[in-house]
Amino acid sequence: MKKTPPEIRSLLEDLSLRNSENALKTIYLSYCDRMMRYLFMYVKSNEVSEELTSDIFFTIWENRKTLIQIHDFNAYIYKIAKFKALNYLREQKLIRMDLDEVSIELFTCTETTPEDDYISKEQIDFINEAIEQLPAKCKLAFKLVREDKLKYKEAAEHLHISTKTLEAHLTTAVKKIKEKLHFSN
Repeated sequence: MKKTPPEIRSLLEDLSLRNSENALKTIYLSYCDRMMRYLFMYVKSNEVSEELTSDIFFTIWENRKTLIQIHDFNAYIYKIAKFKALNYLREQKLIRMDLDEVSIELFTCTETTPEDDYISKEQIDFINEAIEQLPAKCKLAFKLVREDKLKYKEAAEHLHISTKTLEAHLTTAVKKIKEKLHFSN
């Protein structure tokens, strides 16, 4: 089981033991963008993603006294996010969701370097199209590891699959994206 990094552990202790609003703010700044991107995969709305992200941190504040007992805060916050998204979808009468319809805009929320700025919009659209054509589990595995920077073990736990299965999904994803890019040239 992965443990919470020491810097986050320290913030959780401040939040849990001293009701530190500054600790909550720092945790928020560390996780906010990742949570909004993750939620957007489910709800397809920036506004709803922002609202649900706020709900996540409100839940963390409400449960602050128990946070000291959390061993893997990353898994904890992603579970809260998933439940918030699924509850929202249930309320919208969208209980069933086809994972093939989950849109992952890999390049819309990432920072770019000057070299990245040379990539044309058409190339980015083409790469996103290649990602969209991946099988559902491959898409999610690719997003969690490549965009959210989760370790293989964390991503595998999140998807309820083995690390070897995750590696197979990633291999498939990379192979299919490369094939698509190769055929375009």
